[in-house]
Order: sequence, then structure tokens, then C-alpha cells
Amino acid sequence: MDTALTFAIPKGRILDEALPVMARAGIVPEDAFHDKANRSLTFGTTRPDMNLIRVRAFDVATFVAHGAAQAGIVGSDVIEEFDYSDLYAPVDLDIGHCRLSLASPAGGSVPVVGNTHARVATKYPNLTRRHFEKLGVQAECVKLNGAMEIAPSLGLAGQIVDLVSSGQTLKDNGLVETDRIIDISARLIVNRAALKTDRRVAELVEAFRGAIAEGAA
Repeated sequence: MDTALTFAIPKGRILDEALPVMARAGIVPEDAFHDKANRSLTFGTTRPDMNLIRVRAFDVATFVAHGAAQAGIVGSDVIEEFDYSDLYAPVDLDIGHCRLSLASPAGGSVPVVGNTHARVATKYPNLTRRHFEKLGVQAECVKLNGAMEIAPSLGLAGQIVDLVSSGQTLKDNGLVETDRIIDISARLIVNRAALKTDRRVAELVEAFRGAIAEGAA
């Protein structure tokens, strides 16, 4: 008998958009999942052979890459930041759209061209360094997991690299977007080994492809 599959989903901005896509692919969480007071991280689904885990976005990629979960949903920013070799992202879900951008204080934007060094606050040090390397600039990354927007005003860093949707949060904190690094959308990710050894994972990929086609129709 096959053991249950584990499907990892992220807390936060992508989740609400992901749930309808998951439902079209045949994955519906148990009722307890929707209880705001429930602090559990593991939930059943309407599929008897599948459980959900609800974790931080960066942890979704880690669980799937190491095979603790066989599949999941995460933003392409996380995939690009970690570049796990055991991770495969076969389906763009066309949800969770935003961008990873460089931002600086309004009226005092830090010029990149001509500089050789930049101090940047970000949750994405690898993407940030790669971006600045293309410009011939060495980026000193200050790792933050939140509150990026206040780093320049407190003197922690001259610039930030963070996710941007409408840009309102930047504006509210006296920052302006100065460079667009990558466009982001949510992806279905699967563990490469599981894809080869468990037919249900391949079937799941096809179910999500069908769900995206249905949603676009």
C-alpha cells in the first residue's frame, strides 16, 4: 500500500489564491484547515492518500527538495533564491504575481552604476548578490526576514531588495522602486526523485496542468 503523500503550502500571500487552483486539481483541505484559531501545521484533505503541511514559503522548498514533502506550491522567488537541484517546478500556476525589486529612499536614490559596493537589506541575499554582480557591484547583504522598508531610515542599509506588488508599502515608508530584478508567480514544485518513483506525483502534475487550463478557459 502506498504511503500518504505530503503536499506543502505556504502561509501568507499566495495561500488564498492557491486554494481554488488546488480544489480544481482535486486537493481540498479538511474543515479544520480554515479555522483561524487552529495552530496545527498538518491537515488532512478530501484525498485519503494526501496530507497538507502549512509552513513558511522558504520552508516549502526545503521540505520538498529533501523529500519530506513530495510536492508543494511556492513563489518563483524562493525557487530562484535557493536553486535546489532536487526541486522541479513543472507548472506555472499564474497566481501570486509580484516582482522582486531594488528600492532606495525617495529623493536620494543611490546610483548603482559607478559604485563598486552597495549595502542592501534583503531576505534574498543570493538573488541580490547575483543582480549586483551583473552590474559589476559587490553587494554586502544584511539579512532581514521582515521590516525591510525601515532599514534605510535607520541607517542599516542604503537600499533594500524586497517583494513589490502595488508599491504602496514602499511609498508609505519613503522609498521608491529603482530596479526590477525578476517577475514572480507561484509554481507547483515536486521532488525529482518522487516524480520518478511515485506515479501519483506525475498524476498530480497533470492534474495541476488541467486545473490551470480549466481556469484559463
